[in-house]
Amino acid sequence: MNPLLQEWTTPFGTPPFHLIKTIHFKPAIEVAIESTAEEIKLITDNTEPPDFINTIAALDETGETLGRITSILFNLNSAETNKDLQKVAQDVSPLITRFSNDITLNGKLFGRIKSVYDTMETGGLSTEQKRLTERRFRSFILGGASLKEEERKRFRQISEELATLSLKFEENVLEETNSFELHITNRDDLAGLPESLIEMSSSEAEKRNKTGWVFTLHFPSYVPFMQYSERRDLREKMFMAYSSRAFNANEFNNTLNALKIANLRLELARLLGFSNFAEMILGDRMADTPEKVEKFLNELFIASKPAASRDFDKVREFAENNQHEGELQRYDWAFYSEKLKKKLYDIDDEVLKPYFSLEKVETSILDLATTLYGIKFVRNNTIPVYHPEVKTFEVYDVDGTFLAILYIDYHSRPGKNGGAWMTSYREQKNVNGIDVRPLISIVANFTRSSETRPSLLSFIELTTFLHEFGHSLHGMLTKCTYESLSGTNVARDFVELPSQFMENFAYEKEWLDTWAEHYLTGEKIPVEIIHKIKEASTFNEGYSCIRQLSFGFLDMAWHTITTPLEANISDFESDIFAKTELFPPIEGLNMSVSFGHIFGGGYAAGYYGYKWAEVLDADAFSYFTETGIFNRETAASFRKNILEKGGTDKPQDLYVRFRGKEPLIDALLKRSGLK
Repeated sequence: MNPLLQEWTTPFGTPPFHLIKTIHFKPAIEVAIESTAEEIKLITDNTEPPDFINTIAALDETGETLGRITSILFNLNSAETNKDLQKVAQDVSPLITRFSNDITLNGKLFGRIKSVYDTMETGGLSTEQKRLTERRFRSFILGGASLKEEERKRFRQISEELATLSLKFEENVLEETNSFELHITNRDDLAGLPESLIEMSSSEAEKRNKTGWVFTLHFPSYVPFMQYSERRDLREKMFMAYSSRAFNANEFNNTLNALKIANLRLELARLLGFSNFAEMILGDRMADTPEKVEKFLNELFIASKPAASRDFDKVREFAENNQHEGELQRYDWAFYSEKLKKKLYDIDDEVLKPYFSLEKVETSILDLATTLYGIKFVRNNTIPVYHPEVKTFEVYDVDGTFLAILYIDYHSRPGKNGGAWMTSYREQKNVNGIDVRPLISIVANFTRSSETRPSLLSFIELTTFLHEFGHSLHGMLTKCTYESLSGTNVARDFVELPSQFMENFAYEKEWLDTWAEHYLTGEKIPVEIIHKIKEASTFNEGYSCIRQLSFGFLDMAWHTITTPLEANISDFESDIFAKTELFPPIEGLNMSVSFGHIFGGGYAAGYYGYKWAEVLDADAFSYFTETGIFNRETAASFRKNILEKGGTDKPQDLYVRFRGKEPLIDALLKRSGLK
């Protein structure tokens, strides 16, 4: 019996991870593809004239079994993978893509969709139904529905190859991240490192049956090492390893993969009648053309460049005054920035961490959602999980209505991709009056506990938790009819609003006062430390902004090419970074080959969305500060108009309904200290 094809008798219909084996995935997907094809056939063979219910809504309800199986497979491939699972993902990706193409290239089905689309303004459809119709029509156009037969053949080849290449790209980055270690056996080489990091690296060495200390490229190890190590040569070694991942002369080099992906995306776009991939992708975004994106990025660049230069000069001068010789290199930046920040504000992560134990942070973030929206979280240890470290919660509304299941997976492991993300195992939808509630997951790579201390988060880990929790609220609170529009199924440059909005609370005394206390003494976080957090919030913000913008420029450069790129990938990247670069160049490094957001994830021609959403979140939070950061009425409006609505209306209209006006860039410039 294949558990992926059985009815799940688990609590709340959650995935039975305890029963699922790697060998179950491929046969289950093959069966699910066949059953979905039958569902599609019922729609196309319908002799009734096409309308929204028998075509658009019916199509949205197809493929439930296939969707739940693939969500498990690809979520596991990101959070708890191994060689066998990676091979299955590589094997089934072409099958899934081929079937997806079978659907969008089905002329009879597209004819029905087009009929509904052409008459939707006079067909009495609701706004939500119009949005779903528009989205479905656009997905079919981008899926090759209007192509000629010969073009369709090439479209299939490209899309299948792209699916495989993106998986391989991510696998290579993970392999390179896991394969490096800095093994130290001389205690003198630990100079400057905080005791918590030394203890963690000692435990890592023990795990690897080695003496001394082992440091890795995973964030809880890499970031503090770069901030505190006084050994410049070792910082350089770590930095070079991190910044050259998938750019080494071995089988995991992503140079050709990046080029192939970019060129195939261009070919796909041109096949569909667009001049470049960005033009194709941006059509349904708030910034709906490459020109609008470039204009936005350049406006922020002009606003932040003077501040970035000032930030750089201050850190450089500080380094020179502290016996640094020669040019300031990128592997010096975190080290001297942290020291300067400590001097200016008498604050750093080692001061803050004791007040941010993971257990307290978790409770306080869940309680924050209760304060704002009245929702409650109930721990449930009976829900199956894919790893013993994963925690599960039942989520209920203020009136006791069940809302969602929330999975949280905190710590780094060899089988987990780097970074942090929110995802789902089941999306919300309403089927015949039955509200199917979502299964939401937060995955992170936070600092682990040790033998002598609990997991203590850095400030950036605190804001990361808030960020991903914001995404999860978007997924859990959604109240939509159709799965394709629910939760985070919104325009890419709108999806970061709820997440980045939540980060603002980390700087607010009113919130920190309610929970932050020293894990040993129980002492409440001192007021002066909270003030310093706020004061330091604009420290190096000009530099940080321009660094983020550089990634946006790079993303757009890759996806606005109009002829196949044959240039040296390093030269291409250097040319793009030139106007934002403040450091001297270093040979052998490349960002693109490990830029998983755009080559492995869903942010191709969309990385600008992080900065775009910052404009929205700064403007939105300014409204909260005006009315009170825990104001229930303001929170209710944010929930009703943003978090519950998913993609059921245009993002701009949803935002204006909440805020009462268009968003302005001023709030971001003010918050960032750029104005």
